[in-house]
Amino acid sequence: MNKSKTFFSAAAVFYFIIGLEVLIMISPFAGFFYSAFNPFLLATSKFTATRWLSVFFLPHMVVPPDAFLKFIRVMGSVFFVGGISLFFICAFLVYRAKFLKKGAVVKGLYTFIRHPQYAALITAGIGLAVLWPRFLVLVLWLFMVLCYYLLSKDEEQRMLKLHNKDYSRYMTQTGMFLPKRIEQVIMPRSVTGGIAAFVLLSVITIATGFSLRSYTISHLSSWTDNNNITAVSIMNEDKFKMDHRMAQVLEIEEIKSHIKADEKYLVYFLPPNYIMQGLIADTGDNWKLYKQHHAISMITDWVFHPFSHLCQAHSAMEHNGNVAAHMKHRAAGTVIRKLIFLKIPNVNNIALSGMLAINAKREPQFMADVDIHNLKLITFKELSGDTGWGNIPVPTF
Repeated sequence: MNKSKTFFSAAAVFYFIIGLEVLIMISPFAGFFYSAFNPFLLATSKFTATRWLSVFFLPHMVVPPDAFLKFIRVMGSVFFVGGISLFFICAFLVYRAKFLKKGAVVKGLYTFIRHPQYAALITAGIGLAVLWPRFLVLVLWLFMVLCYYLLSKDEEQRMLKLHNKDYSRYMTQTGMFLPKRIEQVIMPRSVTGGIAAFVLLSVITIATGFSLRSYTISHLSSWTDNNNITAVSIMNEDKFKMDHRMAQVLEIEEIKSHIKADEKYLVYFLPPNYIMQGLIADTGDNWKLYKQHHAISMITDWVFHPFSHLCQAHSAMEHNGNVAAHMKHRAAGTVIRKLIFLKIPNVNNIALSGMLAINAKREPQFMADVDIHNLKLITFKELSGDTGWGNIPVPTF
């Protein structure tokens, strides 16, 4: 029993470590984490059959473009914080009862559910899958659900051996993870039915992820020249600017000379001080968040301010010379946007769905800060082929 419980607990810890990758990405310990985790991500990205595991199915570095996606993102924070809080409350009740030798806890949530701690962690896991929406996190969440189910069955068998009469009565009054009346309706009673239910849950979970990914891409603010360039904006309110200025921006000589007619390009249309631009390309050390020393504030922003933090730089970055120059231009009544150009060499479809396809390769080429009001180039920089996190698979939207 101890070995199996250790295994199941380790599986849950592993899930939360992978799910909390975003926290590690912005911490000084990113290098240590990715030295172990990156080979696995690169291995899954190498093969067509597994590449989908490392991609994202919900917006992470763009502001969700509609109310539906914003609601999902907010509920992600609610489920994550609520689930973790509930877990600690239940843990406190259990260990208090053990310390005071009051026996099994049967009050509070335990009146309705036999394993509210596991239910809380499963709920937190749903929230975490929204906060860091890799398909890999979804798959590991399913594995965690299975582990908790098996662990709960094992614990119940032990309790029946120790307190058969009392615990049997308790089981007839409560559900495992949900109230009894709900579980009686949705949960099968046979082993075969349980396996079928888990398979169905897995299919629904993964299918929902792909549906949300397709929905997200179809609702992003984008522009195309119907030839070889597609642009996507980080903020939905920038769509008007992009629609009315992108064609003229591409005619600026420095930009035009770096675009090849036989290549296809994805262009990110960003605020000049966009905090997560390092996920798109290596635009400088100021945008490698793991090199900043503000991990706690960035973590709280990630959970509690899911939209506003995407539209502004971290305070530590405001002293960057380029940002200061942008502020000066802004004061003069101009509108500055950063354009990051990525070559997409292996797609034929220039629609956004093609440019952001799971198998599409992304090769950063150059970036330009442009006064899109006066169509003036402010800065221009050629880029290396990696992101600010090297060759680690990162979000595309």
